[in-house]
Amino acid sequence: MQLPSLSVGLLFLACLPTAALAAENDDAEVAASERIAVLAAMYKGYTMKTMMDRHLNTQVRERRDWGRFSTEEKEAFIDAVHCLNSMPGETPRDRAPGARTRYDDFIVAHIEQTPFVHSSGLFLPFHRYFLHLFDQDIREKCGYKGPFPFWDWTRSYKDPREAAVFDGSPYSLGGNGAYVAGRVGTNITLPNGTIKTIPPATGGGCVESGPFTPDKFELRLGPVGYEPQGPDGGLGYNPRCLTRDLSPVFSRDTSPSRVVALLDQCWDLACVNEHMDAPGGVPGGVHAAGHWQVGLNALDVYASPSDPIFWLHHAQVDRIWTIWQGLDPGRRHEQAIRDLISAIDGEFYYWYPDH
Repeated sequence: MQLPSLSVGLLFLACLPTAALAAENDDAEVAASERIAVLAAMYKGYTMKTMMDRHLNTQVRERRDWGRFSTEEKEAFIDAVHCLNSMPGETPRDRAPGARTRYDDFIVAHIEQTPFVHSSGLFLPFHRYFLHLFDQDIREKCGYKGPFPFWDWTRSYKDPREAAVFDGSPYSLGGNGAYVAGRVGTNITLPNGTIKTIPPATGGGCVESGPFTPDKFELRLGPVGYEPQGPDGGLGYNPRCLTRDLSPVFSRDTSPSRVVALLDQCWDLACVNEHMDAPGGVPGGVHAAGHWQVGLNALDVYASPSDPIFWLHHAQVDRIWTIWQGLDPGRRHEQAIRDLISAIDGEFYYWYPDH
């Protein structure tokens, strides 16, 4: 008669180590989040002083976490993305037969430059400038006036489906893809020739909700990094929907502790690049993990700007680099290409004031 209660007791005891480990990990991540806030405050202090010394206060644009955007600001940014994706492009048809819009022009540029700007010292400076050009276009061509958004994936590292940016509302960048059962892993090819197998996650089909569903948003270029490759090496016309496959496995490598390891342990740009641009997988670099947790369109290294989350993800990557630079600006602002060394020098006038 005592067996049921004994079984329950044994089960409870068996679960104790797992529960204790989970609690310990949670505590470590909370501490890591607090550490990021401290380091971000140090960067903010340096930047505010620099802006005051240079009288830049009214000129510097803000970059802000998507979760802190107002409904109106979210709608304005989404409208700007659609604006570029409906505006005639400037890429010659003989260069990229599939390009139709100004948004496609950015995808073409990324496809062409990927072999040179990934797994190299150009990775961070290139993407800083690439975001700058996109920011410039949505303002000058589409009239966007709000802050540029970033997706702070350290807040949703346990499960990207919980991120506000993927909540599927009209004021998100769309939800998950429709669940496709019975899938097998997909082999993707990285610029260095490495082949990685991506296991299926929680979606896999077309985005089902939000402002980037098939009736509102079309992909035309790619894929390049996985089969079947799009025509003309991914530069040909290949109309299809935006897909997502949100993964709570790959998202674990965008945890606060992974970011703190980079900020506290890297003393030169080579180390930052290595941590950022390390190939995806488990474990993987925080940059790669940001792509991998979203699905195939986002993790096709070449055509990854096809998914609008690209811009918010890379703004977060740039934010981490910017915080790292601000911790030792005298030395770390020299470790890049001339005018790309600082967010408030050269062509750039932006900062990340909040955490």
